[in-house]
Amino acid sequence: MNNETANVLQNGVVRTISREDMANLPIGCYEGEVCLVKTPRDLDLARDDLLQESVVGFDTETRPAFRKGEAYAPCLAQIATARMVYLFQLSRTESYDLLIDVLAASGIAKTGVGLANDLRTLRQVFPFAEENVVDLGVAARRNGLGQTGVRNLAGILLGIRIPKGAKTTNWSVPQLSAAQIAYAATDAWVCRELYLRFRSLGLLSA
Repeated sequence: MNNETANVLQNGVVRTISREDMANLPIGCYEGEVCLVKTPRDLDLARDDLLQESVVGFDTETRPAFRKGEAYAPCLAQIATARMVYLFQLSRTESYDLLIDVLAASGIAKTGVGLANDLRTLRQVFPFAEENVVDLGVAARRNGLGQTGVRNLAGILLGIRIPKGAKTTNWSVPQLSAAQIAYAATDAWVCRELYLRFRSLGLLSA
């Protein structure tokens, strides 16, 4: 068996993707509607959509730390449904009840990559109990994929390159920039898209 053959799973999915191959992929980003939840009406819209959804992409953003020993709690939680991505600035405490309800809902699969850390740090903001959390990084390792980060998985399974862009910007600012909103929405959206791809390939039951 040559190296190229060894890098392919039985269903034809490659285990890893090179930097060169990744660089040649088309850029992928979320192009749908985004709701930055600020008003009671926004919150009602989010509740109506989220609580009737069966799969949501979930992610958080945290102000970057550049000094040793420096750490911050998450500033933003983003959740993608089939129709929209909702961005919740965690300085707005009125969104906590809805986030708690979504995280606790057994009928809603919350999917993402590295969710154990996201949820651990989110508990610094408010307490909650989670149900039906699907970490795609764990599923990727279980199925023999050699790369399990969200951007590598997007390259391997979706054939797109997700730019890092605004990752290290200050997420605690009151007014998010257009670049930050696009970045955050894309991260939640791609997690949901990856879940659907995993499911279609039978990679969630292994």
